[in-house]
Amino acid sequence: MDTVKESEKKIIEAERLSVGYAHKAVVSDMDFSIMSGEIVALIGENGSGKSTLLKTLIKDLPPVSGKVFIEGRETGKLSANDIAKAMAIVMTRSVKPDYFTCYDMVASGRYPYTDRLGRLKSEDKKAVEEAMRLTGIESLSEKYVTDISDGQRQLIMLARAIAQDPQILILDEPTSFLDIRHKLLFSKAVKALVSDRHLAVLMSIHELDLVREMSDRIIALKDGRIDSQGSTEEILTDGYIKELFRLE
Repeated sequence: MDTVKESEKKIIEAERLSVGYAHKAVVSDMDFSIMSGEIVALIGENGSGKSTLLKTLIKDLPPVSGKVFIEGRETGKLSANDIAKAMAIVMTRSVKPDYFTCYDMVASGRYPYTDRLGRLKSEDKKAVEEAMRLTGIESLSEKYVTDISDGQRQLIMLARAIAQDPQILILDEPTSFLDIRHKLLFSKAVKALVSDRHLAVLMSIHELDLVREMSDRIIALKDGRIDSQGSTEEILTDGYIKELFRLE
């Protein structure tokens, strides 16, 4: 029997998935999968259901119908700790704790693996240091999270997610409040992470220049469904983008 290459490993899969609120679907009957080693961009108009889909994937919302699988395991049957070991999230706005150093914040990503007191073992410390190295923020280790810039803070939150050692990284508009320099740094860090760790990445993002720069594939939402999905080159044409965002 042929061995499946790591680059072809299916990490997350949705089957006839409908997502929404109070049993009312916002986006219906979605079928898609995301493989290890690829970055998939989720695009569409505001209100098209991007964040609702992501919240469902991370179990903040229950599915209206359908199923989600992580490495073949249905998420509805997994514990919160199982989900945390498989999936990490970076949201639009990062938290600003008063008394956390940057090292402490990154280290908090190890919570699925530590004891009840949150004590770090040697492998936890190694994971934290590696995450900070991958994102280029070693020099911020002793600074307080409240004393750094928004761009640096978002890199800290990315490092926290990396330290969690997930199989899939979920990014919800992670660069919305960053300046150009930190958008490029964030993009570079994510691509380096995928190359180094062979993770799967699903990101909701509205900046099409970054979509073109970062993503391998695109899932486009419109009118309560997946309107199109395919390679970045196939989807990001002037004609289709005008149609997707109703520019004509």
